[in-house]
Amino acid sequence: MLLRLLRRQIRHGTLRVAMPNGREHVFGEGPPEAEWIITSPRAPWRILCYPELNLGESYMDGEWHAGDGDLARLLGVLLRNFPVRSATGLERIARLPLTLWQHWNRVAASRQNVARHYDIDEWLFRRFLDEDMHYSCAYFVDPDITLGEAQQAKCRHIARKLLLEPGQRVLDIGSGWGGLALYLAKHYGVQVTGITLSRRQLDVAQARAREQGVEDQVRFELADYRNHRGRYDRIVSVGMFEHVGRPYYRRFFQQIGDLLHPNGVALVHTIGQFRTPSSSNAWIRRHIFPGGCIPALGELSHAAGHAVLTTTDVEVWRLHYAYTLAAWMERFKQHRQEVEERLGERFFRMWEFYLASCEAAFRWRELAVFQMQLAHRIDAVPLTRDYLGASVGWLARDETRRRAGKDESDVSRGRSRDGSR
Repeated sequence: MLLRLLRRQIRHGTLRVAMPNGREHVFGEGPPEAEWIITSPRAPWRILCYPELNLGESYMDGEWHAGDGDLARLLGVLLRNFPVRSATGLERIARLPLTLWQHWNRVAASRQNVARHYDIDEWLFRRFLDEDMHYSCAYFVDPDITLGEAQQAKCRHIARKLLLEPGQRVLDIGSGWGGLALYLAKHYGVQVTGITLSRRQLDVAQARAREQGVEDQVRFELADYRNHRGRYDRIVSVGMFEHVGRPYYRRFFQQIGDLLHPNGVALVHTIGQFRTPSSSNAWIRRHIFPGGCIPALGELSHAAGHAVLTTTDVEVWRLHYAYTLAAWMERFKQHRQEVEERLGERFFRMWEFYLASCEAAFRWRELAVFQMQLAHRIDAVPLTRDYLGASVGWLARDETRRRAGKDESDVSRGRSRDGSR
C-alpha cells in the first residue's frame, strides 16, 4: 500500500526507498534526490495509519532513516509531493471542540506548556543556538553570513522598526534567554522589562544582565502577559505569539493596546501560515510545543483590529527560518554523541526530526515569519520603509566588505557601527 501510494504521488524529485525485505524502489525523477531506508516491517503500517503523528514516532523508534542523504531533504520531498488537504466545512466543525481544547492556554496551562519545552535543559540549547542564544528566526540579509551575524541583523532590524530613542521604556513579551532585551539596552540606551514563563530562561537572562553590567537597564520577570501592568513607549514580542492559542488572540492584542503609550509603537514577530487556519501538527504538539498554534495572517489582522490598534506595516520573511533551522541542525549534529550520552538516543532522534521537519516545512509548505508593526496613531511611524532600507543595505555591504578583508572606516562614511547616520 505504501509503495502504491508513493508511485502515485511522487512527481517532484527522486525518492529511493529500501524496504525491510531488501528490495529497492525508485519513484519520480530529477533533483532533489533522497533516500528512505525502512528497517522495520511495522513502520509502513504505522505511517499509513496516522502519517501526521507516526512518521515522527517511527523515526524516534529507529524504524527508518535517511540513508547517506539528508533527513530534511527526504522530508522535503515527502512534503512537496503530499500537500496538505484542506478540511471540509463539516470536518472543521467536527474538529472545533478539539482545536479549542488544544489551544485553551490559560495561565496555568501556559506555564506547564512552556516548562515542557524551554525548561528541558539549558545545556541542550547551548549546543545549537548562536552564542547570544536567540531561539527564533534569524534575518539573513545575505545567505552567506553566519548564524550569529544573522541573529544580530534581526535585532538591528527590529530596533529600527521600533524607532527607539534613549531612555524609552520597552516591554519584551516572551524575552527568552534575554538576547534581544540585552541588545536593545546596550545599543540603544533604552530601559527594558522582559517577561517570560520559563524559570530557567529567567535565571539565565538575569545572570547575563549582571555579567554584562546592564542590570540597571534590563529587568526580567516571571510573568504572564495577561497579568502584567504598566505603560511602555515600545512593546516587542518575538517568537511568543505561537504559544498564545487561538482563543486568546484578541486578548493578546488588547493587552498590547492597554500597555502601549498613545504615541507608542509595537512589533509582533511570529511564525505564520498563508493558507486557511488549521490545527498544529500532531507530532509537534505532542513532543515539542504542546499548546502551540500557528496563526494565519488574516487572524493576526482581525485580532489586532479588535484591539483598536492600527497595523502600520506587515513584513513577510520567506525562507529565513529554513536557513536558521539548517544552521541549528548543523550545529546540533556536531554534538550527537554528547546529546545521546546525556539525554538518550531517542531524544536526539526526536530533536533531529523536529529541526529537519520544520526546515522542510518552511521550504515546501506555506509557512513564513510575519512581522507586524502596530500603533495607536496612524502617523506614529514614517509613511515609507526608507528608514529601514539604510540599515539593511548598510549591513549587507558591511558584511561583504568584511569577508573580502577590506578595512574601510565607518567614520569616513559618516556612519556608526550600527548603521545609523
